[in-house]
Amino acid sequence: MLDVRSVVVRFGSRVVLDRVSLHVGDGEVLALQGPSGSGKSTLLRVVAGLLVPDEGSVWLAGTDITHTAPHRRRIGMVFQDDQLFPHLDVAGNVEFGLRMRRLGTEPRRTRVTEVLSMVGLAGFEHRTVTSLSGGEAKRVALARSLAPAPPLLLLDEPLTGLDAELHDRLADDLAAVLRSTGTTALVVTHDLAEARRIADRVVDLASLAPHDAAGGSGRSSPPDDPAPRVAGR
Repeated sequence: MLDVRSVVVRFGSRVVLDRVSLHVGDGEVLALQGPSGSGKSTLLRVVAGLLVPDEGSVWLAGTDITHTAPHRRRIGMVFQDDQLFPHLDVAGNVEFGLRMRRLGTEPRRTRVTEVLSMVGLAGFEHRTVTSLSGGEAKRVALARSLAPAPPLLLLDEPLTGLDAELHDRLADDLAAVLRSTGTTALVVTHDLAEARRIADRVVDLASLAPHDAAGGSGRSSPPDDPAPRVAGR
């Protein structure tokens, strides 16, 4: 599905990404984990088309999209600060991408109802954005990104700023939604425990050494690692 091939990004004399290669399979949820400043969000921007790499290429479903404009990639994205439109209600936010694709009124309404139910917000269509809790706002942002059924979903620190209990509940809900929809996703997080909760596979970008949350190929975490494991992943 997604192939990042030998990508190099330089900011002045500083090399942020040095010949990074990455593959995400169809329907796979892959987490990029690492400390702040390791280049995780930069790589996400390259995949989204918000930044053109100095070297290397990005391929999606067998097509080179390295120089394709962001809106033509049809990639969904969830930002850490939600970026909801305050002048629109919940339904207006969720259907935004559907309007851009000129989907008719009734199909839009049906899809909005479907994805809001999917993320646990059935009946929230007419709620104002300002009335939402932090967790609800993040669910709306996820619903908006899922609504157009993108071939790839990018999530940049999607659970930042939540208390521990809500964070863990939303992490499990996010994992369930991604799997139930068969969505191919690339998740950026600095939190290894969060990455394992959400993803099928975890890659430490700083060392480019894979950690397999399912116990398959790659370097597994030591047995006494306290990070939670989720059955069946």
